[in-house]
Amino acid sequence: MYNAATYIAAQCNTAFTARENMEINKDLIAASSTPIVLAILVEEDSYGYAILQRVRELSGGRMEWTDGMLYPVLHRLERLAYVEARWVVAETGRRRKYYRITSEGRAQLAEERRQWQAVDATLQCIWRGLSLSIPPVPSGLGGPLPQGT
Repeated sequence: MYNAATYIAAQCNTAFTARENMEINKDLIAASSTPIVLAILVEEDSYGYAILQRVRELSGGRMEWTDGMLYPVLHRLERLAYVEARWVVAETGRRRKYYRITSEGRAQLAEERRQWQAVDATLQCIWRGLSLSIPPVPSGLGGPLPQGT
């Protein structure tokens, strides 16, 4: 069966296949962490390591989150009542803390999505304008811009 999570992963991975590998700025990763975690939890309840794997999968390997980055986000989301946590014992006997998005978290995700769409639309508009007025820089010629003309 082709579920929503599989469809999302296929769409995300298709968007990344033609682009070269890049390092994403830490500020951008931090700013996007809340909507990414909440969106992953809309798919299904999950635990830390699985969320890390899902981020890696959805980003085509371009976002490599660590425990030290994820768990403070999860704890903050829990304090804000956007997620609830519960301990589950796996078949292996290992305890895992599963996170579930709440109705408040769903509302926050909708707000985050609205805000990110506004940011994206603004950047797209700016970039379209720039592409009309600034010729591309030939490879290897990325020197400083001339001062005062």
